[in-house]
Amino acid sequence: MLFKQQALLRQKLLVLGSLAIGSLLYLVARVGSLDRLQPICPIDGRFGLHGQDEIPLRALQFKRGLLHEFRKGNASKEQIRLHSLVQQIPKAIIIGVRKGGTRALLEMLNLHPAVVKASQEIHFFDNDENYAKGIEWYRKKMPFSYPHQITIEKSPAYFITEEVPERIYKMNSSIKLLIIVREPTTRAISDYTQVLEGKERKNKTYYKFEKLAIDSNTCEVNTKYKAVRTSIYTKHLERWLKYFPIEQFHIVDGDRLITEPLPELQLVEKFLNLPPRISQYNLYFNATRGFYCLRFNIVFNKCLAGSKGRIHPEVDSSVITKLRKFFHPFNQKFYQITGRTFNWP
Repeated sequence: MLFKQQALLRQKLLVLGSLAIGSLLYLVARVGSLDRLQPICPIDGRFGLHGQDEIPLRALQFKRGLLHEFRKGNASKEQIRLHSLVQQIPKAIIIGVRKGGTRALLEMLNLHPAVVKASQEIHFFDNDENYAKGIEWYRKKMPFSYPHQITIEKSPAYFITEEVPERIYKMNSSIKLLIIVREPTTRAISDYTQVLEGKERKNKTYYKFEKLAIDSNTCEVNTKYKAVRTSIYTKHLERWLKYFPIEQFHIVDGDRLITEPLPELQLVEKFLNLPPRISQYNLYFNATRGFYCLRFNIVFNKCLAGSKGRIHPEVDSSVITKLRKFFHPFNQKFYQITGRTFNWP
């Protein structure tokens, strides 16, 4: 009888011990998961450009939910007013370059808790009809945000449109300007590929890239072709420098943003005077898509649209060589002006 009681006691102790160990392991795992989440939004520092008041994580999460409800029409204007939410003129603009990675850059910067993005391209400064509607129309196109946050919009047509630098200067002469660039020949082919896809969707035919990029009469690079002109970065930048000093520009390496995004994003954080908040946790490589996707928190991930990362058509190697030779002196001047060198052929 005594032996049976001892055996039963040992069995109970084993069960209790297992439960205790299981609980301990759960707590360790839970703490670990919270530690991993910390880089997403560590609100122990100050978000803003100039040291504005802190906002706790709970308030930040509530704000995001409130903005979501307001966009759906489920939150009242009174709620927006009570929570001090405003529509602000952008303090930074991604002005280009088309097919350089402007959408990827905007979405990645939106990982930062102090950044609020305009989801759509506004085309205020490059569209005469929109510009005539005035700055208040532009402001009302912006998302709601807290006063200490910065709003960023992107319209890649800004970079190549002649009237835009002066128009932005009149709005804010101290605004910060982001330009994301890729190797010029690759960018031109990507530009062509997007147009080609649009034509194919409408069952329309389109010239081959080689025919557009090379003048058939002179056998030289066709500078009248928009995809070629856009890739002459220095020509467009020189127009902007008539209004803004080079210190107000930050050049982002679009090729590196694809393969190694975090260092590029950290440079942008520094340029915008933002505390470092974006970490490797927020970026994970999607082998199926072939590029990095975004992790906002433990439940919300986001990849760019399927139209990103299109497969380029094959282009004659002699045309690629000719284009790279053509772009080379412009690239050298671009390096000199910006103080950033790229390993472009």
